[in-house]
Amino acid sequence: MNNVHAMEDPSTKIWRALAEVSDPEIPVLSVLDLGIVRSVDVAKDGGVTIAITPTYSGCPAMDTISKDIVAHLTSQGVLDCTIEHVLSPPWSSEWLTDSGREKLRRYGITPPDEEGFSKRALLGFEPQVSCPKCRSSKTRKISEFGSTPCKAHYVCDS
Repeated sequence: MNNVHAMEDPSTKIWRALAEVSDPEIPVLSVLDLGIVRSVDVAKDGGVTIAITPTYSGCPAMDTISKDIVAHLTSQGVLDCTIEHVLSPPWSSEWLTDSGREKLRRYGITPPDEEGFSKRALLGFEPQVSCPKCRSSKTRKISEFGSTPCKAHYVCDS
């Protein structure tokens, strides 16, 4: 890997490179911010296997993400890279990093609150979504699906 520090162990180099691979749907997030990278395995022969989990079943971005990871690692000198798609356990928004949550807010998307996965959801109540601009909780859902099936649209009433 000619573009990263020579003294780092190989898996650290791979993790550092993965931090530079953007999510194609929300480009302010890296695949690490999103929490979809499950593992990195560097074999003795230098081959790399990266396990990723889709944010939801059937996510159409997974092929693009896989190709982007391989292309970026190839540009960093990793010539033998395999991507595995891991479906279990399923991805959870709890896997978003703190940095990723803040990047989403600055981008205008409210990440799910950690508290949003409470008993309220089990009882069928709508999650309380705060406005990414003013942080008000006076919001209402106007559409279950946005530009992708995993994004609901809310408006702020404040």
